[in-house]
Amino acid sequence: MANIIITGTSRGIGFELVKLFAKEGHQVLALSRNVKPIESLGLSNVHCFPFDLGNPGDFEKVTKFLEQWHVVDVLINNAGRLLNKPFSETTTDEFEAVYKVNVFGVAEITKTVLPLMGKEGHVVTISSMGGVQGSMKFPGLSAYSSSKGAVITLTELLAEEHKETGPSFNVLALGAVQTEMLEEAFPGYKALVTALEMATYIKEFALTGQKLYNGKLLQVSNSTP
Repeated sequence: MANIIITGTSRGIGFELVKLFAKEGHQVLALSRNVKPIESLGLSNVHCFPFDLGNPGDFEKVTKFLEQWHVVDVLINNAGRLLNKPFSETTTDEFEAVYKVNVFGVAEITKTVLPLMGKEGHVVTISSMGGVQGSMKFPGLSAYSSSKGAVITLTELLAEEHKETGPSFNVLALGAVQTEMLEEAFPGYKALVTALEMATYIKEFALTGQKLYNGKLLQVSNSTP
């Protein structure tokens, strides 16, 4: 059984991932600002506490918790902050707030967990098709989509820096998935993929993808968004 850390677990894909990993008997650290949904599951192999990727002080909580784990097998950087607003109306503070979670937070949680990850470990970062060069772009998502592009390049660089020692780093650029965040970005849009279906794919990739991929971007999408 593996030790799994997942960010952004209060809803959507992250919430479904926690349930899937727990059902298989893995130990899961579920990190999100709102812990009530995870606590309501009442699962003995799922651990949680309030955690905000945008708050530097919260990373000390993770370090303290990890004193009881000798190894971390999988880190899934799933949490994301969305801003749907015209670029000309977006303030510097708003732009920075998105990057604090989607880029700086991803970098910091990865750095925090790395000392406990070995050669066979796997860091999976969830990006978006909006962050992929050449894909269709949508107005209002300048901060969000550009941040998702940044973590694609970050993944490639981390894989290069750790190719001798591990862990492996890969990034999944997701298309439209029927989640609360999709509704916020594209009100009224109906995706063909459910949160559970995408979580099932991500779970399997997180456990086995490092055997075939490192430093790679995989586009997981059957639709334009």
